[in-house]
Amino acid sequence: MPALMIQGAGSNVGKSLLVSGLCRAATRRGLTVLPFKPQNMSNNAAVTVDGGEIGRAQALQALACRVEPLTDMNPVLLKPETETGAQVIVHGKRFATVKARDYADLKPKLMAPVLESFQRLSSKCDLVIVEGAGSPAEVNLRARDIANMGFARAANVPVVLTGDIDRGGVIAQMAGTHLVLDPDDAAMIRGFIINKFRGDPSLFDDGYRLIEQQTGWRGFGVLPYFEDAAKLPAEDALDITAKSNRDSTTSAGVKIACLELSRIANFDDLDPLKMEPDVEVVMVRSGEVIPADCDLVILPGSKSTRGDLAFLRQQGWDIDLQAHIRRGGRVLGICGGYQMLGRTINDPAGIEGAPGHDDGLGLLDVTTTMETGKNLTTIEATHEASNLPFKAYEIHIGKTEGPGRERPFASVNGVPEGAVTPNGRVIGSYLHGMFSSDAFRAAFLSDFGVENSTTRYDETIEDVLDGLADHMEQHLDVTGLLSLATS
Repeated sequence: MPALMIQGAGSNVGKSLLVSGLCRAATRRGLTVLPFKPQNMSNNAAVTVDGGEIGRAQALQALACRVEPLTDMNPVLLKPETETGAQVIVHGKRFATVKARDYADLKPKLMAPVLESFQRLSSKCDLVIVEGAGSPAEVNLRARDIANMGFARAANVPVVLTGDIDRGGVIAQMAGTHLVLDPDDAAMIRGFIINKFRGDPSLFDDGYRLIEQQTGWRGFGVLPYFEDAAKLPAEDALDITAKSNRDSTTSAGVKIACLELSRIANFDDLDPLKMEPDVEVVMVRSGEVIPADCDLVILPGSKSTRGDLAFLRQQGWDIDLQAHIRRGGRVLGICGGYQMLGRTINDPAGIEGAPGHDDGLGLLDVTTTMETGKNLTTIEATHEASNLPFKAYEIHIGKTEGPGRERPFASVNGVPEGAVTPNGRVIGSYLHGMFSSDAFRAAFLSDFGVENSTTRYDETIEDVLDGLADHMEQHLDVTGLLSLATS
C-alpha cells in the first residue's frame, strides 16, 4: 500500500501544512492521492459527503488532493468538551464521551477501525499521505498508540519526522526523539524535514549535518517559513495567533469582533471575512472587553454551549453585548452562539453536563432543547434578505424553536432557518461556512458600507495550495519524499 507518514518532533510543528503541500504536489504530478490521519483532536470539524465529521485539516488536505472529504480520512476524532473529557467520534459518528484518563483503555478498540479506514482509502488511490498527531517522542503513551508509531508499525508505513526551527532547539528535538524511541520505532523513520526557517537556510548547514550524524536519518531539506499559511483554514484554536487580522497602522471600513469562547468551534467561519481588505476582524479574549467601536459582534460555534454561556457571563460580555446593541451595533450568533442568543437552553438529558436548563441572553425570542442526535449535513441555503444562495453546513445538537423563527435568516429547501429580530440587528443561524460564498458575503458586508468586494475565497485557497506546493518543490526533495512511499 503506497503511503508516507509525516510525524512531528512536537505539536504544531507544521505537519498539517506539510501534508497539504505534499498532497497538492503529488496530485499535480498525476497521482491519485488521499490524506489520512488516524487520530485527531480538534473542535474545528468539517462535514463529509458521506454524512460524518472529520478534522478541518483533513478536509483541507482533501481539497489539496482535489477530492471530496470522507470520514475514512480521519477515523478517530476527539472533540474536547471540558478540560478532562472529550467526545470520541469514530468513522464520523459519536462513539462515546470519555475522561482523558479513560481514553487509554479505549484506544486498543480503535486500532481496528483505523486500519479499516486506511485500507479502504489505499484501495482507491495511488498514494496515501498520513499525518501523525503530537509527537512519537511521547513514549509514555506508546503502549496503546494509534496515532503515530503504533499506526506506522501496524500498517508498515515509512515515516518522515518534522522539526520546527522557529521555536528554537530543533537539533535537540530531532536527536532527542531518536534517543528516546524504541529501536524498532526509530527504524520506521526514513528521514527528516526542518520546517519554518526564517532567513538564510545555509546558516543552518552545520546543524543539518549534525542531525544527520546524530540520527542516521536522511535530510529532505529545510523549508522556509510559508507566509501565506495564515490564509488557509486553521484547525487548532491555538492557531488564532493574531488578535486582529490588520496591523495598528491601517483602518478598515467595518470592524467585526468575535468572542473567543473557551470551547470555540468551527472558527474558520471567520476566514473569508479576514481576507476582505475593508474588514477588520478582532478576537476578543478572556479578560478583554468587547470594543466599543465594533460594528458587528460574532458569537461563534461552541463544543459546550452551556459551559461557554457561563464563560461568556464570567467575562462580562453579556453586559458588553447589551451596550453594543444600545449603540446600534449588530450581533450574529452561529450554531452554539445562536443557541446562546435565545431565551433558554434546556438540557433534560444532561448532554452537556448535569440535567437542567440555563437562561440564555434573551436577544432572540427562541428556545433550544438539547437532543442526543447530531445534525451533520452540507446544504445550499437562500438568504432571506438578499435572496442570494450560499453553501453551508450544519454540525450541531439541539433543536431551536420559538416566535423569533417567524423572521428567518435563511431558507433551506423552502424551510425557514435561523432567526432575526424585527430591527434586523440580532441574527442567529445554525449555518456554518456561509461567508465562503462570495456573492452572499459581499451582500452581507454591503449592509455595513463595504462596497465592491472583489475577494474570491475559494480561488484564493486554491492559489495558496498551489503556492505551498511550489514552495515545497523549490526547497525540499519532494521526489525523494514521494519515492519513500513505494520503497
